[in-house]
Amino acid sequence: MLKGILAISGEPGLYKMVSQAKNGIIVESIETQKRIPAYATNKISSLEDIAIFTEDDEVPLKDIFLNIKTKSNGTEILTQKPSNQEIKSYFKEILPNYDEDRVYVSDMKKVFKWYNLLQSKDLLVEPIGDSTEENKDAKEDK
Repeated sequence: MLKGILAISGEPGLYKMVSQAKNGIIVESIETQKRIPAYATNKISSLEDIAIFTEDDEVPLKDIFLNIKTKSNGTEILTQKPSNQEIKSYFKEILPNYDEDRVYVSDMKKVFKWYNLLQSKDLLVEPIGDSTEENKDAKEDK
């Protein structure tokens, strides 16, 4: 679901990698389809590798997006400018045991903004079947 979607520090929005360049990569904005170079000096994170701190462990971003999608019935969320308290309250419904000391309102806003962008572009498609289960079954058959 989030494979190949990148967040670049200092750049708004989300990106897909288009090609390799001499000293970085060329990325395309999911929102505007504009292509820009991302250099080795930029902090580039794959959404697939991002997780949110909880009191017990870390929860992958894809699980949080699935929770939001389930709660919102696949519609965009918090489209009006919500207060910080509304943002915290909604996030607590999505992830009740998030670490309140390490997860900031700015992080929550970013999660909601990314969710709305990916949902509007129909990029939040749940994978058919769980590949880890399929791999486990395949190994047991051998």
